[in-house]
Amino acid sequence: MIELTYFGHSTFLFVIDGKKVLFDPFITPNELAKGVDIKALNPDYILVTHGHEDHVADVETIAKESGAMLVSNFEVVSWFQEKGIENVHPMNHGGSKSFDFGKVKYVNAIHSSTLPDGSGGGNPGGFVVKTKSGTFYYAGDTALTYDMKLIGEESDIKFSLMPIGDNFTMGIEDAIKAADFVGTNVIIGMHYDTFPYIEIDKEAAKEKAKKADKELIILEIGEKITL
Repeated sequence: MIELTYFGHSTFLFVIDGKKVLFDPFITPNELAKGVDIKALNPDYILVTHGHEDHVADVETIAKESGAMLVSNFEVVSWFQEKGIENVHPMNHGGSKSFDFGKVKYVNAIHSSTLPDGSGGGNPGGFVVKTKSGTFYYAGDTALTYDMKLIGEESDIKFSLMPIGDNFTMGIEDAIKAADFVGTNVIIGMHYDTFPYIEIDKEAAKEKAKKADKELIILEIGEKITL
């Protein structure tokens, strides 16, 4: 089984085969997550989809305190190396790498990527993670794209984590189509409610998913589930 805990926005901590894998840490600047102690997370890995502040704000602090390996695209990794983070693994689109928790593939996302100081963050991406307990897709910030069909053709996706906040990313309607493309009926929502631009009607989103025979899971901050 795969255990995951939601820490707001697009931040999730997975426990996979005893390893703790943190995705896109944006906690301390998020008013909705002000009760979360980032020092208690202590991940083994930090996976980052792109360079926007609302996905990297706590990377430096957590990486330096935990010694976690940072996995992201080459540009994001290089930027953090200049900040003194040494335990890194750079990737780029289409590339895969096996770690001790599973095999990670960096896949396409349609978005933008600028680091907090204005540096270029390379091209944004998402991750397909294959583990002994199943394969999941962490979409990152993205629009709906036909490239997602390739994910469904190559992998048996158990569940997907997808943005549903609209405006800057997909909304629920496109997330439902994306779930069809990758071949899953389980969507874990992310990238919603943090800012006024992406506030949503969560119950209406769940109803739309239900009508499409999808399960939309919307977690409370700090909530833990096992899939």
